[in-house]
Amino acid sequence: MSEQRGPLPRRYARYYLEQTPSLVWLLVVNAVAMLVGVRYYVETMPEVSTFLWPLYADSPAALFLMTLSVATLLPFLGESLDEVPLTVPLAYLHTIALVWLVKMGLWTVVALNIGFDAYFPAPWAYFGIIVTHLGFVAEGLLVPHYARTTKGALATAMVLALCNDVLDYGFGYHPPLRYEPGLALPAATVALSVLSVGLAWRLLPSGKPT
Repeated sequence: MSEQRGPLPRRYARYYLEQTPSLVWLLVVNAVAMLVGVRYYVETMPEVSTFLWPLYADSPAALFLMTLSVATLLPFLGESLDEVPLTVPLAYLHTIALVWLVKMGLWTVVALNIGFDAYFPAPWAYFGIIVTHLGFVAEGLLVPHYARTTKGALATAMVLALCNDVLDYGFGYHPPLRYEPGLALPAATVALSVLSVGLAWRLLPSGKPT
């Protein structure tokens, strides 16, 4: 996997993922961001079944999956990304993590702009949240440099993403909003599910893992 994958130059992926300080720092930042994200859901979480929290708290869930994905590199610190083992379970984990991270990063931008008047021009509620969630997409560009995908992993990611959309808008478990989602946001969310899986298919090398 030494070839270029996606818009992120491989030298940056090597810097963040092959060295102990940078990889640990990335994990710490993700963990802190996860806690900050959970805080956004705290007030409404008692109304949701505990078993549904991972699907309700979408952005923290995306960060959690990405943290697990990156943490699989810890045993191989100091080695080249080209030497990282690629297994079927890891293909599923990395694929779903990338899909969730890209989808939730883009969803937040779309959701805040559909409800533009409810959020703009608050420095954090609009600009801060958009910038931090675009960071999800940027971090997701690291995944193709150490992961592979399979048809099964892509199909599973698609099914899970669409099921999550049904849960969000069919049963009202979408993230808290300052406006009613109507029809525009659910339609955009389904489109983002398809787009995110399409990007995973385009960016992740395919092939049978070991």
